[in-house]
Amino acid sequence: MNMVKRLSIKSLTDIVNGKAYSNSTCVIKFYSNGCHFCHGLRRPYQMVAEDFFLEDRRAHFFAFNIDDIHDLEQIVQINGVPTIMVVKTKLNKPTIYLMPEPPDGQQNSKSWYHFKDLYKFIKGHAS
Repeated sequence: MNMVKRLSIKSLTDIVNGKAYSNSTCVIKFYSNGCHFCHGLRRPYQMVAEDFFLEDRRAHFFAFNIDDIHDLEQIVQINGVPTIMVVKTKLNKPTIYLMPEPPDGQQNSKSWYHFKDLYKFIKGHAS
């Protein structure tokens, strides 16, 4: 079951500006088609989304292709891909959390982030 939905530019803008999914949690994976880490992260990210669904946690999981837009920095500030963002929208005042980069030398060679770190970050901010 695919629990991760592709996110449009308009929907991304609405989420980070607190205009969509009022009082909810949105988890967004930023990726690029040319990024091998992004491809490697696809399955672990999907597994976390499925786990949240099975545990009946209220979070929406999305993926946004940065190749779809040239001026992403006008909407959100990220340092590269893959990047994981958790947005909590409450009373139209979003709180944004960016998953920190793994320490030098501790990156996963296939997916950049280790599954346990990905899970811990999302669980800690999306619960």
